[in-house]
Amino acid sequence: MDSATLTMIASSSYFTRLPNPKLYPPRTNGHVEDRISLSLRSLRLKCVHNPNPKSRLISSSSSSSSSSPLKSNINTQNPSSSVPCSAVAEALLGTSETAICKLQRLISEFQSLTEPIDRVKRLLHYATLLHPFDESRRVTGNRVMGCTAQVWLDASLDECGRMRFSAYSDSEITKGFCSCLVWIFDGAFPDEVLGVKTEDLASLNVGLPGRAHSRVNTWHNVLISMQKRTKALVAEREGTPPLDPFPSLIISTDGIGAKGSYAEAQAKFLFPDESKVKELVSVLKEKKIGIVAHFYMDPEVQGVLTAAQRQWPHIHISDSLVMADMAVKMAEAGCQFITVLGVDFMSENVRAILDQAGFGEVVVYRMSNERIGCSLADAAANPAYTSYLKSASVAPPSLHVVYINTSLETKAQAHELVPTITCTSSNVVQTILQAFAQIPNLNVWYGPDSYMGANITELFQQMARMTDEEIAEIHVEHDRNSIRSLLPRLHYYQDGTCIVHDLFGHEIVEKIQEMYCDAFLTAHFEVPGEMFSLAMEAKSRGMGVVGSTQNILDFIKLRVQEALDRNVDDNLQFVLGTESGMVTSIVAAVRKLLGSVESQGRAKLNIEIIFPVSTDSLSRTSRDSLAGLNTADISSFSELSVIPGVASGEGCSLHGGCASCPYMKMNSLTSLLSICHLLPDDKKALTNYEAGRFNLTTPLGKSVADVGCEPILHMRHFQATRELPEKLVHQIIHPSGNGKLPS
Repeated sequence: MDSATLTMIASSSYFTRLPNPKLYPPRTNGHVEDRISLSLRSLRLKCVHNPNPKSRLISSSSSSSSSSPLKSNINTQNPSSSVPCSAVAEALLGTSETAICKLQRLISEFQSLTEPIDRVKRLLHYATLLHPFDESRRVTGNRVMGCTAQVWLDASLDECGRMRFSAYSDSEITKGFCSCLVWIFDGAFPDEVLGVKTEDLASLNVGLPGRAHSRVNTWHNVLISMQKRTKALVAEREGTPPLDPFPSLIISTDGIGAKGSYAEAQAKFLFPDESKVKELVSVLKEKKIGIVAHFYMDPEVQGVLTAAQRQWPHIHISDSLVMADMAVKMAEAGCQFITVLGVDFMSENVRAILDQAGFGEVVVYRMSNERIGCSLADAAANPAYTSYLKSASVAPPSLHVVYINTSLETKAQAHELVPTITCTSSNVVQTILQAFAQIPNLNVWYGPDSYMGANITELFQQMARMTDEEIAEIHVEHDRNSIRSLLPRLHYYQDGTCIVHDLFGHEIVEKIQEMYCDAFLTAHFEVPGEMFSLAMEAKSRGMGVVGSTQNILDFIKLRVQEALDRNVDDNLQFVLGTESGMVTSIVAAVRKLLGSVESQGRAKLNIEIIFPVSTDSLSRTSRDSLAGLNTADISSFSELSVIPGVASGEGCSLHGGCASCPYMKMNSLTSLLSICHLLPDDKKALTNYEAGRFNLTTPLGKSVADVGCEPILHMRHFQATRELPEKLVHQIIHPSGNGKLPS
């Protein structure tokens, strides 16, 4: 690496300058320096050798220090700096230190280097001290996921119960990171390795924590891999039975494989019956029918729809907001009918938005003549939610931010009580931040999803601890003071949940932490707090995403594309922290990316989609063979003994999911084909299937359709301009003049 490259790296934003800790008194905020300080005091301010291998205060013996990669016959002064290499000096002394002592030494050393170029040179120097890594161990199974460069890690547990690590990278700077981490943890006892948190490494003063594409994530991701392998080796030595893995689908250029019966059930429908596809496409073309379906649809239906998309462009699978947008585009393209596969509030939104766009003649059909409900939408129709809004109405200025997954009637009645704007999981954070920035002393009332409300609050609490620069990257008009001041004025409804996302509870989270802590983690904004926190931690080191279904899909596509660009053999694991009905769209997107490159001479890439489901999410079925499955693409499938779905009972299940809920099962392929064949409905056989217009009025005597659409239109304005519309601002400041602009 030449001096010009070093200068460019040093001047970039991925290095940050921190003050020398010796100039400041110890902090008491629970950071690693405080814990280290306490440990040092208990050791009488020095690390001493303890020959007792059972002691957990001392992590390495003299022999382990002598094998440190930082030991070398060099001057303890870095030739490029006047600052002593304290870590190297200590290694040369041959003294035994705990891992926490070593970490403190390294933190002090890097913090003493005030110039970024000196920190780069120090890393490059440490890279030269990394022990050789045998070529035979540079295999995909030893790769560390999430690093910008290729990183390999090998781990073992010696006869004294100490961890032994070795690592290597194809990048010199990353190799320097690995050298430091191996020096800290090689020879440490397992509980020492497991006792360090990723945020502790931020004090090493190299890189900007939280930047998804910064090389600083190497510190974090290698540590996580070290900890995962430590847990596995300890469990193996103690004879603890390994946990059963979650079911998963593996996508590669060779085809699709499945692990576990649940995944096999999902995979069965990825290659649908061609006769069904042909029948559907034929009737859609003949009668000019468009289809909008939610991501969480039954996998059998999604498989047919995905295949039919190649022959009929007016089929779209997305989240609930985009469904209405695409329906308008289909109407503009000449579709005379729109069929909606989802719950009732989705078809209501499609009907209302088509009317607003001037396509009242286009008829919208649901898939059942009975109600297709949703636990979350029902929560907002509860009298308790009305009481919540009445509290908001007496605390002006107030804005009600209502989740899109609610009925039009709920939106209308809410808007008459409190000025209301609709949001989605992908824009809720920006909507709330902009509202607080635009209207002084505002109170924001979010609902009805309690999990999402709690997660938004936690997110803002985390932002209050960020720097002003980091906050400005999220929203330019906010800083630490403004975030702290808005927290008491942010309210969320406490009694509304999507039962589907309830399945991501404590048991599931513990298993993810144990088995998949080094994988990419995705989570919908609606998941419980434990899952949200886990995903936020992964996000902070470039290994996760928290957001909408579309955000999750985009994240997976981005990571796959990055792997394709690197063109090296790799295995990518993605934990799907949302409804498994998304898998059809994920598989289609990943296969499209894999098929977009020449296979000849390409590296082998395996993409594993993991379903964190409990055993209660499975129903027993007969042992039907996988008839119709494309064996050229899917091999080694056993007969199915279970399928996704609740074991018994009606309504949603805590362990099932939308795609396996009896309500969603109303959106069957049989229903879709039957309705399409009956169109146009000259005999009025489908009257009860129509998504009718609201003839109801609000408590103030206004049209539910008109008032209910207004919060949606306010959101449309926000999406286009990134500001709340003037009309909504006036409604907030002058609630008695709701809907009227000043003359």
